[in-house]
Amino acid sequence: MKTTRKAKILIVDDVEINRYILKEIIEDMGDIPITAESGKMALELMSKEHPQLVLTDISMPEMDGYELCRILKKNEETKNIPVVFISAFDDPEDIVEGFSLGGEDYITKPFIPEVIQARVGVQLRLHEMQEQLIETNRRLQVSVSEQLEQMESEKKKILYAMANVAAQNADYEEEHMKRLGQNCRILAQGMQLSPMFEGQLSDTQIDTIEIAAPLCDIGNIGIPKEILQKREKLTQEETEVIEKHPDVGANLLGDLQVNNDYNDFISIAIDMARFHHENWDGSGYPEGLKGEKIPLAAQIVSIMDRYCALTGEKAYSREEALEVMKEEAGIKFNPDIYNICYKISRQFC
Repeated sequence: MKTTRKAKILIVDDVEINRYILKEIIEDMGDIPITAESGKMALELMSKEHPQLVLTDISMPEMDGYELCRILKKNEETKNIPVVFISAFDDPEDIVEGFSLGGEDYITKPFIPEVIQARVGVQLRLHEMQEQLIETNRRLQVSVSEQLEQMESEKKKILYAMANVAAQNADYEEEHMKRLGQNCRILAQGMQLSPMFEGQLSDTQIDTIEIAAPLCDIGNIGIPKEILQKREKLTQEETEVIEKHPDVGANLLGDLQVNNDYNDFISIAIDMARFHHENWDGSGYPEGLKGEKIPLAAQIVSIMDRYCALTGEKAYSREEALEVMKEEAGIKFNPDIYNICYKISRQFC
């Protein structure tokens, strides 16, 4: 019955002669026996030797085989290692209890080498197949995760391409969207350090706000270019068309939600797209949200979008832009966010 397999098998029995006999049987199989005279000693050897199978007596002092099995099956690192009980008792209740604890097999004494070798061989093959299946699943999960990451990366590239088209339609300067993301990050970091916003912005959320901010006006891709670039006063009908772009953008982004990691990015991007034209006093659109009901990410991108527009295409200085925004604080913007914005404005690009 010798094979080329070299599996480690832990033999647990408080009777020396039993350990000796089982050791001989295992060695004859071509495998490596490891012996322990108690359950406590067996647990110590588990972490050192990492056996592929446990052969354990049931009736032992201090810790019996059942308790040993219970401990092994509750441990994440050892729960998949097969446990085979060996006992002089063949009472059905004893056998059932062993299986209920997660034991894989039950062999009664006296020892019959051929029976033990056959039963052990079966369990080793099953364990090997299970380990192969676990490894296959792990590799499959890695492969799927990599493919999802690639898909998400491609989707983000498409989104940014669409956002650039939307920005061109609206006649934004080339650097507007890049500045918007960077300045949103700077403002969010400033807010993170303020007691007023303690615990509301994590490092991960700040990273996401920066990369999602350029998508806030992606809905402009669905608005006619001639309306977006019109210099004269818009008609009521044209204004109503313009005010549809937050929902257009949010709905477009909502169609892309696929898994939890990606959804963190998409959820914040949706909040920014749908609510960045809401005003602090409730006079904004599309839903007329007021005060704290406006998502924080949308509040951040709203005030920074205004700053970037004033210091960009309108060519205001930093000081001039902040003076204009000061009059709008409490109306368009959260006054607490404006105050932080004012204090750290020299950091904006």
